[in-house]
Amino acid sequence: MKNKDKLINIITLSIILIIIMFVIYMFKQGVFSSTKSFENYISSFGIWEVAIFIVIQIIQVVIPILPSTIGSVVCIILFGPIYGFIYNYCAICIGSSINFLLSKKYGTELVKKMVGNTKLEKYLNSINNQKKFDKIFTAAIFLPGAPDDYLCYIAGLTKMRFRYFISIILLGKPLSIAIYSIGITVIFNYIKSLF
Repeated sequence: MKNKDKLINIITLSIILIIIMFVIYMFKQGVFSSTKSFENYISSFGIWEVAIFIVIQIIQVVIPILPSTIGSVVCIILFGPIYGFIYNYCAICIGSSINFLLSKKYGTELVKKMVGNTKLEKYLNSINNQKKFDKIFTAAIFLPGAPDDYLCYIAGLTKMRFRYFISIILLGKPLSIAIYSIGITVIFNYIKSLF
């Protein structure tokens, strides 16, 4: 059993390392420098663009140093508001679940590295009061603009069960993603009407 756990840890950490190297490579290539460069990068994959977008959007949730709004904007521009909403929803739910499960498995040290000490300190008092944290977490997931990627990591440090966590993610994410999708679509259509 110990050998199996060691192997799982090695594989998980190797995947995280590969993802970090991939993200650094993409930054150096200028993929995230603007919405247009990210859009061009995704479009270059042809029939694989949906799968590539979902993988990149998952990475943007798991490694919260990336600007996730760029991904949301590009998704709606490339795939339209309905499919853009669906692809964003799938990717964000998967990424959020990965954050929670990684945090449950690897604890505070991983969360410090992913979230940062300052943000972790900000929520430490809430972690000790499970009811208070559950309310904060639920409100943050339902509202757009909240630091939910960080909160998913922090939720893994609490006594929150995965069943409760995933039900909040599945029910709460559609509202904030829909607000982004509608807002981005309205802005994009307005800009198009000017030309």
